[in-house]
Amino acid sequence: MFIQTEATPNPATLKFLPGKEVLGSGTRDYRDAEMAEQSPLATKLFGIDGITAVFFGSDFISVTKDEGEWQHLKPAILGAIMEHFMSGTPIVKDEQAAVETNISEEFFETEDEATVETIKELLDTRVRPAVAQDGGDITFQGYREGIVYLTMRGACAGCPSSTATLQHGIENLLKHFIPEVQGVRPM
Repeated sequence: MFIQTEATPNPATLKFLPGKEVLGSGTRDYRDAEMAEQSPLATKLFGIDGITAVFFGSDFISVTKDEGEWQHLKPAILGAIMEHFMSGTPIVKDEQAAVETNISEEFFETEDEATVETIKELLDTRVRPAVAQDGGDITFQGYREGIVYLTMRGACAGCPSSTATLQHGIENLLKHFIPEVQGVRPM
């Protein structure tokens, strides 16, 4: 098994591509070892000193560190990923529980439903694929009084350029297509 690695815009996060499907659908974002209990692979990765977050996409794994150098951490991370995939163990133990722990309630007024659907469509077709290339994800959280609330996950969470991505990239895109949008804020 050959696992590729890619740098992300966030220097504290590295993207690992195992060449196999990681998740069939959706994403999973684990910010601590307790959250990771539902995932055998995330639990193994949190067992490596210095790992602070693990994110699973459809075909990649993003790992975030707080200390240490990648050259020292990469062999342990690669070993854990390889061992996991060779074992045939599922990425998450209980798929339904995993979905429920990664979803938070969306908020918007009923009269804004058409606007929200357009926002979600633009995010899914134009933004999320680009963000996934950088080892992360972005999810819609809410819309109120012209402001779109989004959550950055994976490599994008805590990335130094995430504010610029939100305010200059995504905000400009949404304002262009949806005149009602006045701004974009992180949650």
